[in-house]
Amino acid sequence: MNVLYKGLIMVIFSLLFLSCSLTKENTTFLKPPKIIENPAAIEHYKVDKRRSCGIPSMAVSKEGRLWAVWYVGITDGKKVEDCPYSYIVVSTSGDNGDTWEEVLVIDPDEVGPVRAFDPEVWFDPDGKLWVFWAQQVKPYRATTSGVWAITTDDGGTANPRWSESRRLVDGVMMCKPTVLSNGDWALPVSFWHKPEASSMMVVSSNKGRKWKIKGAVRIPEESLDWDENMIFEKNDGSLSMWIRTTYGIGESFSKDGGGTWSELQPSSIKHTTSRFFIRRLNSGNLLLVKHGPLDERTKRSHLMAFISQDDGNTWSNGLMLDEREGVTYPDGQQAEDGTIYITYDYSRSKEQHIVMTSFTEEDVLSENYDANIYKVFRNRKLISDGGN
Repeated sequence: MNVLYKGLIMVIFSLLFLSCSLTKENTTFLKPPKIIENPAAIEHYKVDKRRSCGIPSMAVSKEGRLWAVWYVGITDGKKVEDCPYSYIVVSTSGDNGDTWEEVLVIDPDEVGPVRAFDPEVWFDPDGKLWVFWAQQVKPYRATTSGVWAITTDDGGTANPRWSESRRLVDGVMMCKPTVLSNGDWALPVSFWHKPEASSMMVVSSNKGRKWKIKGAVRIPEESLDWDENMIFEKNDGSLSMWIRTTYGIGESFSKDGGGTWSELQPSSIKHTTSRFFIRRLNSGNLLLVKHGPLDERTKRSHLMAFISQDDGNTWSNGLMLDEREGVTYPDGQQAEDGTIYITYDYSRSKEQHIVMTSFTEEDVLSENYDANIYKVFRNRKLISDGGN
């Protein structure tokens, strides 16, 4: 009995130790990160310390102030998406992108093990500015990552007062939220490693105070990638979710407000395995920014903008935004004056450029193709140069 009793005690203590170890390991990414003002004054966050920069997002205030976010890796020889010590940069411009000031850094712990990554910046219908990001530890596809956010009511000013950081939901969100016709806000959230419910729609009915999972799209395991899903509402009230897959773009539909979704099918639009950008414009037309022509799967090059005037059934000719190989991850917003601002990254681990350009819906639809390409080129500006 004594031997059995001692053995049982040892098993219990072993399980308790294992449980505590796992708890300790898995809860570090649940802690709020540091929100660091004036990061340029701190040696760790100086531009020349950066080894990779990418995956940007952009938003525009009603006053015309531009906001951009991206994430930075500090490990030699690592891509930005692999860096375990990455942090988020928040930058702003009050002169239409001619000059930029990095006003915030969001960093969980400087040297790991938690990384902050996949940021998104967005103005809600009331004019509040949201900065979203994810936090996670390795192994990346086996950890319950989470979507975090800070907000400010003063997004028209250079140095606004920010809220406390808040964890909204499990998963990763790196594409723009969508405001639905019923007033709900829909976040496109992904789990990456859970085929049965990888690409989710998470909604808030009270302006972001509380969030809940509404529904999810099943992705076959052989097609599962970094989902990077985007949601838009069609003119008939149904929802369309476009999802990055191993074959390009998959598409699913919901006719009940996002509760249930159709079986994922390959889109007729060809694309490389990378993020794209689709958004409803002020006119009601759809904007799509992708790599290459609609019917061709290119490399991560030739970023082009297309317009659909019939709810995505057909698309215009494309306007070339940037032909270089290594341009990727478009995101942006249309301002109230009709200007469309698009940001993307170029050469993440070498040049480390965060780039923006601007154009109008009319530029895409115009037959004056050569002049409009040149206009987009002249409008190209550098948000950040982290290259060494």
